[in-house]
Amino acid sequence: MSYMIKRYCKTLQLKDDPKLIEQYKKVHGSGAVWPEITKGMKDVGIVDMEIYIYGSRLFMIMDTIPEFDHDKAMAELAQKPRQSEWEAFVSKFQQTSSDSSADAKWQMMERIYKMD
Repeated sequence: MSYMIKRYCKTLQLKDDPKLIEQYKKVHGSGAVWPEITKGMKDVGIVDMEIYIYGSRLFMIMDTIPEFDHDKAMAELAQKPRQSEWEAFVSKFQQTSSDSSADAKWQMMERIYKMD
């Protein structure tokens, strides 16, 4: 990339139900995520995000602006329009409660290797 970024990797466990997992994939498909959710993430400094799945385990790669303050940004994101509504909506797929914030759901992963 031509600019500096901060990268965060997070994980989340979905309910182990193939039908729910397929529905979760659909609500995260191209153009399916509510526009307010994407806008809110961009507003707090998230410049790119990818989510991968293996079975019922999700893996997120979140790239941010260099001066990104994770805790501050997640608190700000939780207050954005429709964010709590989105979290309640997707919680039916996740092993979490409907009133959990994105920050409470997604667990930060520790990097243990980086290729030179």
